[in-house]
Parts: sequence; C-alpha cells; structure tokens
Amino acid sequence: MISRVDLHAHSTASDGRLSPTEVARLAASRGVRLLALTDHDTTAGCAEAQRQAQASGIRLIAGVEINTDSELGEAHLLGYFAGLDHSELQAALTRIQIERAKRAQAIVEKLNTLGVAITMEQVQAQANHTVIGRPHIARALVAGGWVGSPSAAFELYIGQGRRAYIPRYVFSPQEAIGLIRNAGGVAALAHPVRSGNEQHISQLVEFGLNALEVYYFDHAPDDVARLRELAKRHGLLVTGGSDFHDLPKGGGDGRRGLGSVWVPEEDGERLWERVNGLN
Repeated sequence: MISRVDLHAHSTASDGRLSPTEVARLAASRGVRLLALTDHDTTAGCAEAQRQAQASGIRLIAGVEINTDSELGEAHLLGYFAGLDHSELQAALTRIQIERAKRAQAIVEKLNTLGVAITMEQVQAQANHTVIGRPHIARALVAGGWVGSPSAAFELYIGQGRRAYIPRYVFSPQEAIGLIRNAGGVAALAHPVRSGNEQHISQLVEFGLNALEVYYFDHAPDDVARLRELAKRHGLLVTGGSDFHDLPKGGGDGRRGLGSVWVPEEDGERLWERVNGLN
C-alpha cells in the first residue's frame, strides 16, 4: 500500500539520485499527495520541486535535514517551512555546506595517503556540484573501481572509525532547532530509533523540538506505538516518511521507496496546517 503522505525525501540537491522535479513527479505517479523535500543542509531543490508539485496536483512542504552532534550523540533534525527567504537560515546552511566541502577534501587527501587515487573532481562529478557528502565519495570510489559498492566504501574507508574517516563540522541540536524555529519552521527529530536518541527526546523538547518522526522505513510496529506515546506525552506533532534517495537498480523499490512508509493522513494534515499557520 502506497502512503498518500511522505515527509522525508532527498534529491540530487544533496545525496539523492533523482532531481527535485523527478522526485515530485514520482510522488505524484505513486499517489502521494503531500510530499516534503528534505535534502541534507540545503533547500536548493525546493523551488524546483514546488513547480513540479503544482503541475502534478500535489502539495509540497519545503524542508531540510540537518545533522547535529553533541553530548546527546548524533541527532538528525528535519525542518519544515512555509517559506525559505530567511537570511539566518540560508547563511547557516551555506556555512554548513562549506564545512562539508572542506571535510570531503580532507577525506580525499586521507584516501590519497592510503594509496587510493581519487580526486575532488571525481567526487564532484558524483555530486553534480550540489551539497557534497560521504555518499558522493563512496560513489566515486565505486566508479574508480576501488570498492564494489557504496556500503563497502563506508566499511573499508570512510565510515566512522575507519582509516579515512574525518569528523564532520559540529553543529548542535540546540543550534539546529533554534535555526529552524527562528525561520518560522517546525523542527522534527528524524529516525530516533536508528540514531539511538529516544532517551534524549525530553531534552530536545526543552530545546524547542516540535515534532517526532514516528513512521520510518525500519521502525517496527512496537517502535511506532512507543514513539506515538512519546509524541503524545510531549505534545509533539507526528511525522513520517521513507527517507527516499534512489530507485534501486534491477527494479523493485527497496526499503526506502517513495511513499512506501505508511503515514496517517491526519498527521500529515496537522503538519501542513502548522507549517502554513492554519491552526
């Protein structure tokens, strides 16, 4: 069953493999009627996705996913916005993107010292000159014949604790939530089970967290029930989505197919109304 709501999707504006136009078109073809584009550290694809969404008769929420680190561990914050012309938000995202590029350069240099001869130009070719991240380095390693798959690249070289790993620019959850809220957005904690921060939800609520991603591709029914209760206890909106990145090779839809994670329509409507100031 395809969900009519998907509030977590990526495009070529960050580490997805379909353009914003293609993501919106695919969503419409699958019966998704409320879509959020949440690329990593950028909103650059949202205007393009919005144009296609309007042409396809679906509603789009402009969003972003910001990775944070602190004493609470790693937390991914999703921001949902009615508008993106907020100078503080865009300046912060630009700063994060610059730090991402510096990190990628440092990883490439470390790989070179290990005898892996890839270049930043090869990495940028994988990123289509958008926001650069480790997935693009992994694809460059595959394209260069150094590894057989992106997962192998992380396992052998660029995953945490591996030989070419470089820590990312530290941006705290307080900063990310404040940034999202100050820009008039809704701040949601993404995939809390996968990131291991359920126990920190109350602290994040104190920082201003608005919503919790209850529905996710690897959340079991018990996870969903527990997270819904946590959202209710803390007065949080409920969100969910596929974390879509790509159409798998060889057909099929994989575990992160666009619209493949069931999200109750009423929860999507509550987010839509909050983002657009309708309640």
